[in-house]
Amino acid sequence: MTKVLVVDDAAFMRMMLKDILLKGGFEIAGEATNGAEAVRLYQELKPDLVTMDITMPEVDGLQGVELIRKYDDKAKIIMCSAMGQRDFVIEAIKKGALDFIVKPFDEGRVHEAIKKISGR
Repeated sequence: MTKVLVVDDAAFMRMMLKDILLKGGFEIAGEATNGAEAVRLYQELKPDLVTMDITMPEVDGLQGVELIRKYDDKAKIIMCSAMGQRDFVIEAIKKGALDFIVKPFDEGRVHEAIKKISGR
């Protein structure tokens, strides 16, 4: 079963994404509220995949991608962005994110992105 680390500073967004993931048969490895916490939990929990919000306090998603990829260059990260964050998404992909999903989340698109990246 694919274990996913869900990273978003908004509890509501984490809850929505976790519900979608659980419905799709994925396991929730853990949750983080910013990029710094995401890096720590990534090292501790070793998830198969990370969903990473872009806009967060302390360490944002772009920095989070960079730090996780520095620790593990094979890390599989999907960015979560609101509409209108196209430049940030492009930057995240340059830093090593493999895909992105747009908020509000479309259940089918989330499952598709995770299956594609996890090889499931």
